Amino acid sequence: MRSPLAMALAVAVVALLLLALSWQDGALRLLRVSPSPGGTQAPVITPSAARPDPRPTARMAAGDVAPPVAAPSPAAPPRGDAPSPAPAGTLLLPVAGVEPAQLQDTFTDARSAGRSHDAIDIMAPAGTPVLAVADGHVEKLFDSARGGLTIYQFEPGGELAYYYAHLQRYADGLAEGQAVKRGQVIGYVGSTGNASPDAPHLHFAIFVLGPERRWWEGTAINPYPLLGGTARREAASRP
Repeated sequence: MRSPLAMALAVAVVALLLLALSWQDGALRLLRVSPSPGGTQAPVITPSAARPDPRPTARMAAGDVAPPVAAPSPAAPPRGDAPSPAPAGTLLLPVAGVEPAQLQDTFTDARSAGRSHDAIDIMAPAGTPVLAVADGHVEKLFDSARGGLTIYQFEPGGELAYYYAHLQRYADGLAEGQAVKRGQVIGYVGSTGNASPDAPHLHFAIFVLGPERRWWEGTAINPYPLLGGTARREAASRP
């Protein structure tokens, strides 16, 4: 017969074995052991025990969803290179009695305060009728320090704005929102604003409008080819 001490030791050994088996079973629930290339056992964390992503994320309120990543907006076309719906030579020359051969391309000429002209000047005696270059409507009648009496005309598609400046006066009855037809008299050549009284002319510009269709905002394009201008350019000295 075994002594009581031997029996106690046997019971203790069995208890330790059971405890070890229980601990190993629990550990296997958290760790999935896979062999490493060197033959040793490397623990692999299961999804239930995975660590949170350490990268910072924006804090969102309940119910918010992450906004989609917006595609980069295309670069705005440079001044003078914006696409125009009007083919070259299709607009009516806006000053009565002036021929396309008399036009000079002053679109890129420098102006005061580092500005570029962004238009052409059509010389004519004061009081010469100014004509609508195309069908459309009067979007805005405006009196500014530089442009003097001005007209902003939108074409029917809402893509282009035609700008007439330095007018002596408007045509009788002209009003904002009024429809105008190609060739209709809308004003008269003058020298209001910062134009020289000794050189009355029509400052004419074309702008490609943005989606908001704002009369004061657009990308300037060169009117010269759209009016059929073919004359050799001469440097302008007007302000």
